[in-house]
Amino acid sequence: MSLGNGTVLCDIDSRGVVTVSLNRPDVNNAYNGDMLAGLHEAMDALPSLPQARVVVIRGNGRHFQAGADLQWIAGVGRKGPEANREASRLTGEAVRRLDLLALPTVALVQGGCFGGGTGVLSACDVVIAADNALFAITEVRWGLNPSIILPQLCQAIGARNVRRYALTSERFGPQTALQLGLVHEVCALDQLQATGERVVDALLLSAPEALKAIKRRTMQVAGAVVDDALFDALVDEHASFRQRAEAAEGTASFLEKRNPSWYPAGRSD
Repeated sequence: MSLGNGTVLCDIDSRGVVTVSLNRPDVNNAYNGDMLAGLHEAMDALPSLPQARVVVIRGNGRHFQAGADLQWIAGVGRKGPEANREASRLTGEAVRRLDLLALPTVALVQGGCFGGGTGVLSACDVVIAADNALFAITEVRWGLNPSIILPQLCQAIGARNVRRYALTSERFGPQTALQLGLVHEVCALDQLQATGERVVDALLLSAPEALKAIKRRTMQVAGAVVDDALFDALVDEHASFRQRAEAAEGTASFLEKRNPSWYPAGRSD
């Protein structure tokens, strides 16, 4: 099944394993409006698939997910407040819905996973990373604010680590991601699918209704459920930053392959 203009693919096998594949490999699976729509369509379809037991999320091509498509971000930023708020809500709800999904979720990560991609991982139950994976929370580098994924990131790696990596945009490898808690296991790239299959098989051995109840109650007792009032505030903040001068300069610097204007010109190497 092809969703979101083909930017997301969704298949279910005879075991009830739903595979959701991000499918913009030419731009390293950077998300845009079409991909977000495809992710929502995939989650909308799950209730009509009573045989569904497990959801696997993967990225086609060399990279899992490169964060936002900054050309799309720049275009949205030039639109009015309502268009920006809708884009932020669409993005935030994709991660929020994934976080609250009743079915267990497994992410298989190869290559780059940046920005919003780290939010996707933080919203999944199990994350397996290949030994070539690379991670970064990149929004601040472009004058943007990752507010809509901060609840999930704080749950996954803790506020102390978010304060470092969301402020510096430093890139880090799979072993650091393992130590932080962003991923659960690291394997060789050629073993990524097989390692994921082992986890999926363990989930299929779990009683479906008990599994759903445990996941739901764990979220509740951990205080990991974002209420509507906080979510609305996060969406408003996310949208407002996209419309600021810093975001315009940050996205322009990326597209023009230069440092942003706030970076000191006379720095010493």
